[in-house]
Amino acid sequence: MTPTAPVPFGRFYLQELISSGGMADIWLATDPTGKAYALRRMHDRLRFNFLARRRFIRGCEILSRLADHEGIIGYVEHGKTNGHLYLLMEYVEGDNLKDLYGRHDPVLLENVAQILIDMAVALEHMHENGFMHLDFKPENVMVTRNASVRLIDFDLARPIPEKPRRISGKNPGTPSYMAPEQLQGEPISHPVDMFSYGVAAYELLTNQKPFPGETPGEILKRQLDRSDFIPPRELNPDLPPALERVILRCLEKEPERRYPFIGVMVRELQAALYV
Repeated sequence: MTPTAPVPFGRFYLQELISSGGMADIWLATDPTGKAYALRRMHDRLRFNFLARRRFIRGCEILSRLADHEGIIGYVEHGKTNGHLYLLMEYVEGDNLKDLYGRHDPVLLENVAQILIDMAVALEHMHENGFMHLDFKPENVMVTRNASVRLIDFDLARPIPEKPRRISGKNPGTPSYMAPEQLQGEPISHPVDMFSYGVAAYELLTNQKPFPGETPGEILKRQLDRSDFIPPRELNPDLPPALERVILRCLEKEPERRYPFIGVMVRELQAALYV
């Protein structure tokens, strides 16, 4: 519930609840000088959930190593206040890509080519610094009012392994954007982010998901079968053929058939969009 008056939190004041997710709330917060930040505070109910705490802290630490890039949300600090884990980030006015897409916002419609490139460049920065996101989706892409992109939410991010490796425990993530090897619990590496990117790009450009389904099993069946897969240019003939080729390569079901490095994909994407 959003307070009617600022609520003290350590040396900050929580002014307004911006959003609430499964792991944490994000508040508009100010420091004693009045400077605005986005403060992500872990939910009270997870205080003794050690897996959730570990993910939250790992996400903060990874962001702290990535944030010196225009496509990654700015990192300020993280820590604990009165038993609450928190992450302090730059505050940007904007919305996540899922919300913009849902209401067909002009910011998205007028800047979709640059947004596609900027999302890929942000992922490239992650990979070049040795990390994979593992939960890339429109909801985790902030777009400011001037259409600049910020990649957010690194709770599931991991170091890129030397060779594909299984993730122990439950299979976290969002099934609609997960690669086949991720859905099947097989060893994974950075190509899973390329697949997720391909799903998000396909969705933005065609207004539907490439592999729709109500359950992870249904989604996986469509990913593997492909008998009813519709190439994006059949749904949106205005797409350049070269852009379709980039998306289709990202969506290859075998990870070794995707791009070897996301930098190669970025260069082809830029050429396809004449940037």
